[in-house]
Amino acid sequence: MIVNPKGRVRAIQFHYTLIFDGNCALFCNNVDLGGNYGNSLSGDAVNVQVDHKKLDTNDKCHAGTGLKQDVHTAPRTEAEYLSLMRRLEIALDASQIGVWEHDLTTGRVIWDEQMHRIYQTGQAKGVPSDDVIWSQTVHSEDREAAHREFESAIANKSRYASEFRIFLPDGSIRYIRSKGHYYEDPNGARGFIGVEWDVTSDVLLNQQLNLRKREAEARAVALEKSRAQVEYTAHHDYLTDLPNRRFFVERFNAVSRDMSIRSVAVLQLDLDNFKDINDTAGHGAGDVVLQRVALILQDAVDGKAFIARMGGDEFVLLITDFGLTSDLKRLAGKINARLQERFYYEGRPCRIEASIGVAFARGPNEDRQKLLAEADAALYRAKKLGRNRAIFFSRSVQRKLDQAHQFESEFRDGLQNGEFFPHYQLQVDAVTLDIAGVEALARWNHPRLGLLGPDKFMRVAHQLELVAVLDQLILKTALNDLRLWLSKDLDVPHLSVNVSASRLRNVSLFRQLEEMSIPPGRVSFELLETIFLDEFEDIMGSNLERLKALGIEIEIDDFGSGHASIVGLVRLRPKRLKIDRQLICPIDHSEERRQIVRSIIDIAKALSIEVIAEGVETPAHANILANLGCTALQGYGVAHPMSGSELPDFVREESWRKRLRP
Repeated sequence: MIVNPKGRVRAIQFHYTLIFDGNCALFCNNVDLGGNYGNSLSGDAVNVQVDHKKLDTNDKCHAGTGLKQDVHTAPRTEAEYLSLMRRLEIALDASQIGVWEHDLTTGRVIWDEQMHRIYQTGQAKGVPSDDVIWSQTVHSEDREAAHREFESAIANKSRYASEFRIFLPDGSIRYIRSKGHYYEDPNGARGFIGVEWDVTSDVLLNQQLNLRKREAEARAVALEKSRAQVEYTAHHDYLTDLPNRRFFVERFNAVSRDMSIRSVAVLQLDLDNFKDINDTAGHGAGDVVLQRVALILQDAVDGKAFIARMGGDEFVLLITDFGLTSDLKRLAGKINARLQERFYYEGRPCRIEASIGVAFARGPNEDRQKLLAEADAALYRAKKLGRNRAIFFSRSVQRKLDQAHQFESEFRDGLQNGEFFPHYQLQVDAVTLDIAGVEALARWNHPRLGLLGPDKFMRVAHQLELVAVLDQLILKTALNDLRLWLSKDLDVPHLSVNVSASRLRNVSLFRQLEEMSIPPGRVSFELLETIFLDEFEDIMGSNLERLKALGIEIEIDDFGSGHASIVGLVRLRPKRLKIDRQLICPIDHSEERRQIVRSIIDIAKALSIEVIAEGVETPAHANILANLGCTALQGYGVAHPMSGSELPDFVREESWRKRLRP
């Protein structure tokens, strides 16, 4: 039965008061709600009569029965109503919900037994002394708000809802939720009927969940900040905050493919006297010079060019849709003039000079990919002509390219004549300083130019697509040296060898490796060139997994310089990563660089990747890196690269220990 709104208040008042207070004197028998106060499910109005029976001789009700019936239908038996009432009492008791009534006319407050249990008053159900118990029990910080909410409900004759804390007699605090309904009966009596229940467990659980949520959000923010910082560092130069080589290559390739761009120019700039500044004024002055150059270039182009530091003292400008060739000449002259302006470092006057090579292409039919090589050739020509000038690529510069072709021919001959071989640089444990391994570094004994490092010939190797051949030659020689060391009881834990992307794609790679009989766990391949691990091909990824299965470990070289990515680390899971020396060198005086290195080490540890720091030159470097949790150290502070025949005696002397831990 659905109670008609006209009779609902009296019905609720009667029903709950019967439950709250066993005193049947509050009601007379045969309470007749009167009129059509009931509705059937069909919506038809029906007369309802409520009959209450006293159940003992003392006029006290241990249970009540409400005989609610359509006067036109036969009534239920008293036993049926008693059963329904017992079920209701059991349900209320099981729910641990207390019921209260507040008579606004008399100020009388009635609590049932569960209310007294909630507040632990020690009293039975009945009438507390006004609201004294409640007022004394409610937490002082919540009392005013609870009173205000109740007064508002009275004033608005609306529902009452509040949540507050109470003190129990033992001093403990519980959280209580209270809800009530306002009523007025036909006699003018006003009041609230409501319920309360203990929600402490829910509140504490929500507090704990909110705390865990805030902690998780804080960790997520910190992780995202760390990831973003590392990713930004991977695309920018640590010193000047300019885009680095990786970023430039991405932008240059995009511009080269964009045929909507009418003209493209590349200005390659190299400082002429940078080494002299470093040697005379120190590396601190060199850093200031590089930062000053970056600012001058940014000011000169006024946002109309993409500027990158390619490494060392080399900068490059990428300009699109420029006007006349004379505009490029004026820009190069402006840059040179600004660079030559005198400035002071620690009271010492300094001046910068630079050589600039310029190459440009107009129209969509010109080969833009040649611009880097042409600008480099023009730059080389500018240095040969006396430096401190800008040279545009032209036919006269072509002759220089002819010399480059000669160098390429000599490179091919060198591979055939056995002029390439490895030198080895020692790696030591960051904590114990015991030998941890060696890295094989390619060297070229050039017939005319003497001993050359990779910086002199790797560009040619890439241009000729002979890097895989060079990799194979160096690996084969290094394995022979490793076997020789082991036969002489020189235990080298592992040998790192640089490997290129072309080598990893080589279909004959595994046949060649099987022929070499590489000892498992002794050799690791370093990814040498700029391999974008986010996008490496399926065949390369498959080959890397096959290498791991053969016991050949994978290392990522120059991490943090743009040669790898966080996503690549997660996908590849290499054995080790090597932090680029450009990040390591300033950690003894730059808190920012220390934090970046710490972030890289933390990320590596989270992925169970060992960390090798390159560019370790001082005891301070060694101590800081050991404290940051770095695995191994490599750099001139440990050892300079040396031939395979020199390594055994050097290792036995252990001279690096005194240098790193004096």
